[in-house]
Amino acid sequence: MTVTTGPRSIDDHLAAVRTRLNRLEPAQAASAARAGALLVDTRYAALRDRDGTIPGAVIVERNELEWRLDPTSDHRVAQAVSHELPVILFCNEGYASSLAAVALHDLGLHHATDLIGGFQAWRAAGLPVTPPTGEPTVPTPHISQ
Repeated sequence: MTVTTGPRSIDDHLAAVRTRLNRLEPAQAASAARAGALLVDTRYAALRDRDGTIPGAVIVERNELEWRLDPTSDHRVAQAVSHELPVILFCNEGYASSLAAVALHDLGLHHATDLIGGFQAWRAAGLPVTPPTGEPTVPTPHISQ
C-alpha cells in the first residue's frame, strides 16, 4: 500500500483506494448475491425511504459498518459469519461505498467490494427494487450476545 505524505484531493484518494477493489457492475453484483455474497446497503434512511431498497440486502448505515460486519464483533449482524464472506457494499452512487469497502479490507474482510454506480446504477439496470412504502426503513438488527 502506498503511503501519501502530503495532502491530496478526495478524487485522488478515491482513485487510489479503488485500486484495492474488484468493483462490480450491477449485473455482476446481482449474480454474486445469488451465489451467496452479502449485499449491504450503507445509504442513510432518507435515501432508502425516498428510493426504496434492494430485496435481500442488509441495511447497515456507514457509521456502524465496521462493527456490524466484523465477524468477531459482539455487535455484528447475523449474516457476518466469516472474514471470507464476499461482501458487496452500495451507497447511492458508488463513491462512499468504495471508501467503506477498503475500511473492511483493513479489518481482514478481503472479499469486500462495492457496486459501481451504487443503488442508482442497480435501479437503472432494471434489477429488482422494493419501492418505498411510506414507512421508515431501519437498519438490520445486530445479534445480541
